[in-house]
Amino acid sequence: MALTMNDVERFEASRPRLEAIAYRLLGSASEAEDAVQETFLRWQATDVGRVEVPEAWLTKVLTNLCLNQLTSARARRETYVGQWLPEPLLAGDPMLGPADTAEQRESVSFAVLALLERLSPGERAVYVLREAFGYGHREIAGILGLTEAASQQILHRAKKHVAEGRARTEVDEAAARRVVEEFLAAATSGRTEPLVRLLTQDAVSIGDGGGKVPARAKAFEGARAVATFMRGLFKPGKAKRALAGGTVGVYADTANGDPAVVAVVDGRVIGVMCLEITPEGIAGFRNQVNPDKLERATRRWAATDHGEPLFNAF
Repeated sequence: MALTMNDVERFEASRPRLEAIAYRLLGSASEAEDAVQETFLRWQATDVGRVEVPEAWLTKVLTNLCLNQLTSARARRETYVGQWLPEPLLAGDPMLGPADTAEQRESVSFAVLALLERLSPGERAVYVLREAFGYGHREIAGILGLTEAASQQILHRAKKHVAEGRARTEVDEAAARRVVEEFLAAATSGRTEPLVRLLTQDAVSIGDGGGKVPARAKAFEGARAVATFMRGLFKPGKAKRALAGGTVGVYADTANGDPAVVAVVDGRVIGVMCLEITPEGIAGFRNQVNPDKLERATRRWAATDHGEPLFNAF
């Protein structure tokens, strides 16, 4: 049936929430956009006059589309070149969704999105709907075709898996910038020891190049190994400049609520490095350099003024 203008407006009012749910479920902004668009097509094809609670109907359709996508994504990631990391969202991106509570902010952090990869699609859906969007177990049961008791058990199991990760420290925008500046000062000092002092002993560094940009398939593990890698990463070189396609502007920003280093060449984001902060120090670096996963970041970057870079690398 043809949608009325009111029907379209009702859907558009739900789009930001739907995109935020889909992103947390899929870890990909582009796939989240596709899932929301497919939800709109389903909305367009149904008799919306018979839909009693549009928000619930749209959430159910979207979530089940994402569950199907997650199942196929797992198969694709088995053949993915190198490490798979989520697509980063820069500060202010509406797809980050609600950030009123610690649970909501944590649910979209790079560290937690990576941990959610350990969960089954069903566990991930229950965790996201409950922790990030505050859905009750009765609502979740209706969306996923479960009993309330099953939803509660799944959430308990999912939270246990996620809790096995490190305790994350929240920092505000000013503190995030200080952390990034301190890290970059150490990384460009030419010495390893200043970096080691900033890291936890079990620090890790993971990179996702998607087979399109060089990135080590195996994570660097341990403070000294990570520090040595970071020192070499920021060491100038003609080959690095050629690979980057020009002079690289290095900025301090936030991505997914975490302190982040953003590398930019001629207005194009070529890398986003998210820092995982714990009370003991920097525990992890997740480096996204796959160009396919940086298109939204580039659009977001172009829409805002970031001033001058902290420095130009290479």
